[in-house]
Amino acid sequence: MNQLLKDLEKSLYHGFIDKDEVSTTRLRPKLLINDATNDVHVLTTIKEELEVCDSFLFAVAFITEGGLAMLKSILWDLKERGVKGRIITSNYLNFNKPKVFRELLKLENVEVRITEAKGFHSKGYIFKQAEYFNLIVGSSNLTQSALKLNTEWNIKLASLENGEIVHHFVDQFENIWRDSLELNETWIEWYDSQYVPINSMRQIPVGISRNVMDDSLLLVPNKMQEAALRGIFSIRESGADRALIISATGTGKTYLSAFDVREFRPKTLLFIVHREQILQKAMSDFKKVLGGNDADYGIFSGSVKQGNAKYVFATQQTLQKTENHTKFDPSHFDYIIIDEAHRAASSTYQKIISYFKPKFLMGMTATPERMDNFNLYELFDYNIAYEIRLQEALEEDILCPFHYFGVSDMTVDGRLVEDTSDFSMLLTEQRVNHILEKIAYYGHSGDRVCGLIFCSRKEEARVLSSLLNERGLSTTSLTGDDDQAYRREQVKALENGEIDYILTVDIFNEGIDIPRINQVVMLRNTQSSIIFIQQLGRGLRKHPSKEYVTIIDFIGNYKNNYLVPVALSGDFSQNKDTLRRRVKNTNYIKGVSTIDFEEIAKQQIYESITNTRLTTIKLLKEFYQNLKYKLGRRPLLKDFYLNQSVDPVALLEASNNYHQFLDKVKEDVPRITTAEDKYLTFLSQEFTNGKRLHEVILIEELMVKKEISVTELQDIFESWHLPFSQRILISLERILSLDFFGQIAQKKYGSLPIAKFENNKFIIEEAFSELIKQQKHFRLLVEDIIETAKLRSMKYIQEQELTIGEKYSRKDACRLLNWHSDESSTVYGYKTKHGTAIIFVTLHKKEDVDASIDYGDEFKNEQVFKWYSRSNRTLESNEVQEIIHSRERDNVIHFFVKKDDAEGTDFYYLGSVEVIEGSPTNSTMKDKSGKEIPVVTMEFLFRQTVEHDLYQYLIKSD
Repeated sequence: MNQLLKDLEKSLYHGFIDKDEVSTTRLRPKLLINDATNDVHVLTTIKEELEVCDSFLFAVAFITEGGLAMLKSILWDLKERGVKGRIITSNYLNFNKPKVFRELLKLENVEVRITEAKGFHSKGYIFKQAEYFNLIVGSSNLTQSALKLNTEWNIKLASLENGEIVHHFVDQFENIWRDSLELNETWIEWYDSQYVPINSMRQIPVGISRNVMDDSLLLVPNKMQEAALRGIFSIRESGADRALIISATGTGKTYLSAFDVREFRPKTLLFIVHREQILQKAMSDFKKVLGGNDADYGIFSGSVKQGNAKYVFATQQTLQKTENHTKFDPSHFDYIIIDEAHRAASSTYQKIISYFKPKFLMGMTATPERMDNFNLYELFDYNIAYEIRLQEALEEDILCPFHYFGVSDMTVDGRLVEDTSDFSMLLTEQRVNHILEKIAYYGHSGDRVCGLIFCSRKEEARVLSSLLNERGLSTTSLTGDDDQAYRREQVKALENGEIDYILTVDIFNEGIDIPRINQVVMLRNTQSSIIFIQQLGRGLRKHPSKEYVTIIDFIGNYKNNYLVPVALSGDFSQNKDTLRRRVKNTNYIKGVSTIDFEEIAKQQIYESITNTRLTTIKLLKEFYQNLKYKLGRRPLLKDFYLNQSVDPVALLEASNNYHQFLDKVKEDVPRITTAEDKYLTFLSQEFTNGKRLHEVILIEELMVKKEISVTELQDIFESWHLPFSQRILISLERILSLDFFGQIAQKKYGSLPIAKFENNKFIIEEAFSELIKQQKHFRLLVEDIIETAKLRSMKYIQEQELTIGEKYSRKDACRLLNWHSDESSTVYGYKTKHGTAIIFVTLHKKEDVDASIDYGDEFKNEQVFKWYSRSNRTLESNEVQEIIHSRERDNVIHFFVKKDDAEGTDFYYLGSVEVIEGSPTNSTMKDKSGKEIPVVTMEFLFRQTVEHDLYQYLIKSD
């Protein structure tokens, strides 16, 4: 408590007297706002507080379904942990809809009461922790816009239990609570009977703006479509006769193509789709944009072949038949559009495309990436007119917002159900109950559910549909075995509210347009990030009947779970740490959409990331081929970074250098000498990561000038805003001469130095210089490493030696802290040298670890860590004294931690720490034989509080 009181006093001083006062960030007064540019949201803080609280109180006038949905996952986890809360809300102004009160009743661990106080307009959130309270009060109601989008001001304050502010708030809460009505079904029925909704603007269907003109609908492009049309126009102006549009599902590609046809004014048009049920909808959309007589529009599919129409809408199955497409002259159609153009790799599409010779060919797809060695980009002459992916579309408010919930699948006999299990396990009464519980809890937007459930097997879809019907739902199953007419009939029944759900396997992954969909349920293993987004996208079309779509993803013990954060974030870096961050922190999702994982589901994904090798040559080759197709040339390392593909560092895990990788993927590249290979390996493995720019900037300059004086180098570093010191100078000399490295590394790098330091200047080694001068391929690869390092360096604060929150190996620490040699092999858990101490902690040891090193290191909270020295040490040991008296001896203690050895050799850097006065203590621990051995324990205070999401990740075991 004494330490907490000191921390609180410092935090208050920091917040209200002197902002430069160093204090714990977890207790500081803070203004909470929404800042989409920097992924900062009020919602984030509320969820962080809920995650660590013992109980909570909310007093909020207004609550929406979407706002409540944002907290449902974490409230579920709190229920599982036995954490309870209370909420006071109101029926003020009839803002809260009856349905949101029914949603509140689903929260088993939350009591809700309704105040009838006039003008109740409170917005306050209070969270009780073990030793203190956090209070948030300001402008934010519990609505999705207030928590993530609107301009809001809220103040967050910390208080001990006896503080006046928290007492005043709790007293006010209790006074209102006593006079409020208990929320129950009877009250909701009364409220529903007299409820009159406040006037509000209805959302406009996707892709159109409405203007009244002679009582007709005038369609104009939305923001995305306007940009795409400019791109298409520019391509045509350059003389090109084909183009590709890459646009996320639901962004209005059909309307876009119709707008361009209106601009192009072809005499004849051919619109090709892969599935008949799309034809009528596409033709209807074109009629709205182009107008004209019904006779201008014709279907060319099955038995209906209206080929004489001005605008022909055809299925590829019908058109690919020789007797059908040869009815047309090759140049008959001025403009041809290929919907879902990624399917153009098939022989049927190729047959059609090679036959016709239009004036302009347009391809449209949401997923241009192919795994079948077909170059879609080449088909359209690498003319990408426009590209908008999921994140951008959400940010531009083109799509319907979604709330994604990664929920844990059911456990049977202590293990999670998965689709490789005995089929009978998928359809047990317990699992059906589990599914019903989750879809009811997470709910849907709007008056009635209109849902799709994706299953893993046809038989599962059929049997589960029957079981759900027995439980009172109205569902049907559709698979590839059902004909098109029956599919259309069932889709219409879903749209009209005659059934609640369609259960299917894969036939609705694409090419189906049901804007009313407000709930998508995934009951299958994620085999592909592309299919995942296609299925999620079924609900992303806007419709007046819904504010958002609910996505419920049942996550079992699948090896492909790592694909979930890949798909949701669009992060294809194959970097495991980056993927873990995408699970820990989901603020990257734009607009009012949210991503939440129940705790067990989150751990399943972490386990998948840890256990899956993401950098196999087979997988990397597929990424390489796709990027090569997109660029129309052999990509360089930097191209992977610039195109948000594989992280170059992850790519180099599979090969010592990029030349070796090109050789592995069978590229025809010039042969290189052993010396060139060793140089490339050294530069690739040591500098591509961009953790320090000094070396690459120096090498880049030496490649041009051959010699650089210390004075010149200082000026160069200053121009790059890089620090300069004598220690850095010595470090650079030892690294480029390879003296920094041990014998094993020197052998790997061929003992071939890059530069030497003589007469107060750096001089490039002649052997390296000659290769740069004479070998173009070698020089290109060296320059590529330098450019890639510059790009990756932007994630690190180059003005500092180490960046808090980033990961480093023991060798990295030795290099970046300017140690004379790589002493990583003898660092063990800690070492003090050159005015710095480095401490490396692995939190979760292996079960079979020797008892003598099974230390009890642990976080006490986000700012205090209890640490154990090596065994057989006492307070008098020299190495312990170095740590204890680090401040007096001017030793800065740098602290690194990782969750377990499965994360590899890199540790998170948590910043510098200080020994808490009075905490060092002689203690003991037992070895294998049970004998007590001496050890020293002490507590460290982090200068900067550990970031919340990282802290939660580190302290929770799998």
